[in-house]
Parts: sequence; C-alpha cells; structure tokens
Amino acid sequence: MNTRTTALPRTEQSRVWFERAQASLAGGISSSSRATSAGPHPYPLYIDSGSGSRIRDVDGNEYIDYLISYGSAVLGHASPHLTEALTGVLRTGTMFGTCNTLEVELAELIRDMVPCAELVRFANSGSEAVQGAVRAARGHTGRSKILKFEGHYHGWTDTLAVSNRPTAVEAGPRTAPVPVPHSPGIPAGVVDDVVVCQWNDPTALRTALDAHGRELAAVVCEPIVANNACTMPQPGYLDVLRKECTARGIVLVFDEVCTGFRTGPGGAQGMFGVVPDLAVFSKALGGGLPIAAFAGRREVLESVAEGRVRHGGTYNASPLCAAAALTTLRRLNRPEVVTHMRESGERVMEAIRRAAHDRRVPCAVQGVGAMFQAVFTPDGASTRRYRDLLGADQARHDTFRHELFKRGIHTNAYGLACWFVPASVTEAELDSTCEAVDAAFAAL
Repeated sequence: MNTRTTALPRTEQSRVWFERAQASLAGGISSSSRATSAGPHPYPLYIDSGSGSRIRDVDGNEYIDYLISYGSAVLGHASPHLTEALTGVLRTGTMFGTCNTLEVELAELIRDMVPCAELVRFANSGSEAVQGAVRAARGHTGRSKILKFEGHYHGWTDTLAVSNRPTAVEAGPRTAPVPVPHSPGIPAGVVDDVVVCQWNDPTALRTALDAHGRELAAVVCEPIVANNACTMPQPGYLDVLRKECTARGIVLVFDEVCTGFRTGPGGAQGMFGVVPDLAVFSKALGGGLPIAAFAGRREVLESVAEGRVRHGGTYNASPLCAAAALTTLRRLNRPEVVTHMRESGERVMEAIRRAAHDRRVPCAVQGVGAMFQAVFTPDGASTRRYRDLLGADQARHDTFRHELFKRGIHTNAYGLACWFVPASVTEAELDSTCEAVDAAFAAL
C-alpha cells in the first residue's frame, strides 16, 4: 500500500450500497454513529472483509484500521485465535438459553484480572451493562438519582443518555450544568434523576455531592474519557471520587467499556490504583462479539445474586460469545500483548506530536498508548473537561482525518472519539501510519 497517495480512494460501490440501504434501513444505517465514515463523502464506507489490522471495502480499497470496531476487535480482524475457538462452538451449538461452563470460566478469569470484581454478571452490550450496574446501585442503596459527568458517554439507553454532547448554549453555567437529554424520546423524569457535574473539578464535585448526596445511588464516570477525545483524569481526581463516595455511602461505578482489558489486565482501575464498587465492560471483552459485563463488590451485587434486583437476557454469555471473551482475555492477560499495543500506540502518538511541532500546528495528543486522540486545541494544551473541547478546531481534525483516509489509514470520523490500537498491528503498518501522519500534517 502506498501511503503517499493523495487522491481519495474510489468508493463508488459504497455509495451504491448506501442508496440501496435507505429503502429498507432507517436512515440507511444500523447505528447513528455510522452516519459517515468515507472521508468527506455523504455516505458511509461499506467494509467487505478484514484481516489483522487491515480492512477492505466493497471497492477493494485497503486500510490500516484504528477504528477496529470501536475498540472491540482488539486482537485484530479474523483473529486466528478466535477463529479456532469459535469453530468448535459453531459445531456444538451457539446458545441454549441455559447455564454453560464457559461463562463460569470467564467470570473466574475476570475476577482474577479486575481488582473490584468479586461477582460478575453478563449482558450483551455496554449500554445494557450500564443499565444493570445502575439498577444494582439503586437496589443496594434504595436511592434513585445518579451523578454523571458532562460529556461522558454511557450508552444510548435512557438511563444515562444525558449531557453527552450538549452545545455551549444547552450546557448552562459551568458551576451548575443543565441536564440535557441526548435525544428526543427520553422522558423528563429520567433526566430529572440525573445530576450533571464538571469532570476533573473536585470543588464542583463536592458542591454537587453536598446538594444531592442523600439522593444519589451512584456516581458514574469514564475513568479515561474515551468519548471526550481521551481526556485523562487529573492526578488524584479518581482518588477524590473514591474518598467522597465512600464517605457518603454512594456506589462508585467506572464505565470501563472502552478502557477495560485494553489498557491492561485490570483496566483503568488497575492502571490508576483506584478501585470502584462496580465496573462495566464490553468492547475489548468480546474481541468483536457482542458480550458485556458488570462486576464489583459482593455487597453491592448481593441483591442481584439473590434475585431481589432483577436482571435478565436471553443471549447473556451465550457459549459463542463466552468462548470469544475467554479466548480474548487469555490473550490480553499476557504482558507481551498489552505491551505491544501500548508501545505501538505510543509510537503513533509521538509521530503526531512531532509532525504537529514541525508544522507548527497546535495539537494535543492525549490518552494512553492503546487508545488516544489528537485534539486541535487553540494553544495545543490537553483538555481537562468537556467544555474545553467546544473550542477545538473540529474542521482541522476533519481535514487531518481525510488526509489519513487518502493514505489508507482508517480512524474514527468523529473528533471527540479516539484511535484504538489493535494487538495485531505490525512494524510495517506502524511505519506506514507514521509516514501518513507526517504527510497529513504537511497538507494541513
């Protein structure tokens, strides 16, 4: 693949498929986040196949993939490890709606890997698992309100689909953010049960807890805010969260849908040394198959274990998905696999920083090796909270992304999301990526 190519790939067949899809799929898509991914074109990219770190579209164009199924295909596409594991399950039965031995082995492995995980429950998506964690927290505390942070994303279901990406006008005062529903169709009563707070601001946190603490069942956060361009927690901030929740009897929930297992065997809680009461996992957990989990302290999940707090799901931890997750976590529990992802991502991050410096383009590169983003802030400073991103140059990010796309590098179309590094990425692919980064900045 020639990363020096500057013409946009021909994607005529993707356009044809999108026109066809609009006759039967609502909006022509199956997820709102797929509205566009074909560079500047007003239609999504249709992917035909993938292998390792590469994907191919229906026009035959090949790309090195840093979307990697939004981080889910962590071992790479068509991983031979998963293929071998899943072939056996396909022969013996993919699901029975009953208990199976693989889910037990998987829960035991999660318990061994994750600091907070004394008990585990499985679901099918991050949105479902967040819902389960919130219900468990409410059942444990007898309270109904939830505190979440402005800009953090916890799935599309009503429970916490509040103030994910409000405009500056909608957001209200910094000191008292207004809860804003993510979409029409979310009842006012749901919004009223959510308290919104600024991230990385201990004073704002304590003010909100002083005002609402007796009503709060849980405080929920993304410890690394993947949906705010990988905004990192300020040093000590997660410790403040832990201390305040403990003192007030509030359940602390880490949404580790993006960070879980990708950033290390113990996820963000293992990285930062702060243990929540509950944590939510998906994406990297299944290696590309639909499985999720919420896990945590026995005391908090006891009501779920005893059946007093109800939780169900026909497809939860089916043999097919449990086998994929078990295989994936066994790989991610190997130090050399996680080290390769981290070091590979750090190499690309450094290439972006160097290119930005050399071309005098203000740009913050933030996150960790396995997941990061380039943010074109006015002064090149890293973001600390959601509202910092409202001043970022999104048009410049779009141009950067399009220039990478021309050179065969596929990343998330949205500037507030992040790059995900697959464990399968090779040295040659990293060389091509870094070359493409330098050429893309030259075009800015």
